[in-house]
Amino acid sequence: MTITLKCLTCQTEYPADDVRYRCDCGGLLDVHHDLDALRPLVSRGLFDGRLGGAPGPHDVPTTTSGVWRYRELVLPVNAGDIVSRREGNTALYRHPRLSEYTGVTEFFAKHEGENPTGSFKDRGMTVGTTQAKLMGARAVACASTGNTSASLAAYAAMAGMPALVFIPAGKIAAGKLSQALAYGAKTLQIDGDFDDAMTLVEKVCNELGVYLLNSLNPFRLEGQKAIVFEILQGFQWNPPDWIVLPAGNLGNTSAFGKALFEAKELGLIRKLPRIASIQAAGASPFYRSYKTDFREHITVKAETIATAIRIGNPVSYERAIRALEWTDGLVESVTDDEIMDAKAMVDGAGIGCEPASAASVAGTRKLVRAGVIHPDETVVSILTGNLLKDPGATVAYHTGEWENARLANAPVKVAADVDSVRRVIETLI
Repeated sequence: MTITLKCLTCQTEYPADDVRYRCDCGGLLDVHHDLDALRPLVSRGLFDGRLGGAPGPHDVPTTTSGVWRYRELVLPVNAGDIVSRREGNTALYRHPRLSEYTGVTEFFAKHEGENPTGSFKDRGMTVGTTQAKLMGARAVACASTGNTSASLAAYAAMAGMPALVFIPAGKIAAGKLSQALAYGAKTLQIDGDFDDAMTLVEKVCNELGVYLLNSLNPFRLEGQKAIVFEILQGFQWNPPDWIVLPAGNLGNTSAFGKALFEAKELGLIRKLPRIASIQAAGASPFYRSYKTDFREHITVKAETIATAIRIGNPVSYERAIRALEWTDGLVESVTDDEIMDAKAMVDGAGIGCEPASAASVAGTRKLVRAGVIHPDETVVSILTGNLLKDPGATVAYHTGEWENARLANAPVKVAADVDSVRRVIETLI
């Protein structure tokens, strides 16, 4: 099946093996699938038939990966060319504690923190790295606040490719940086924030012939579409009313809209869920632009506890607007206090997530209270990263460093004798 790269702005098409991330006009690029040609080839039954089977040493990624199961809609390649770590197939949780907190009875949490390196980034990176390998790239690179660098480093190591990561100095969680270092990526700490690192890495990649694997790369977003395909399949192709997700660089917002549009066009679903993209209040350029009906393209100097979405000038801005148009979507913002309280609820349910993930839970709660989401609707919230991605934030919340921690579970100091311990325990259980 032939795919091309197509400009969102001027509709110019380029061969899929062109090493480019923008059109000559400056517009963003999509991986363009011929939906008319795909329509007779794909079906619910095709994808359902690839489910199941115990993993073994001779896995075929097209059945064990929650991305490559949908390869016709992602990147049609031979199984032997795929760089995969059995990404995807993440759990869809429900818990009465979270239903009560958000105000939605049918509330589900899709936990992308269960991917191999602990975040949704593995979905896009398996596709981006596979494409880099097919194109014979000399190396791969990204700018990152943490999760992208961890994923890039792991998949590049599997593919035997050099990896370069550009990180903002002092603005990255240790749990994420440790992964990039452990997997062997060469890490450059930039004197600036994520947006400075992103600008720099794009220029360096263009000049040195290194393959860029940020979400500016359209192949990355094709892998991230699989989150939506997996949700739809998990609901037996009867979509939820809402998909609520954290929004930073807007890659997932863009990918989700594209996945839903394609699924509807191909007859896999009959209705489109609404997308709600949730930003941290201190890093909310897309929300602020949304409030002007996108008459203004606003950028900010981002600051939030949610490091994964601490982005002030999101790359996939135009793609994300299109996703909202396709799905009658909306944008909301939540404070860091709302994020951390929601995280405490997710953690306390035994599920756990990094701070950015909890923006989707806090956003759902806020939209229900505003009457936008109705309590009898079905909502899927995306948890984008694992609890251990940012343990420092969790410890700070529960040990008194976070000033407004309403749900803190602080350690109890007690004398080292049985009677003292007994008295404390009797007050706790």
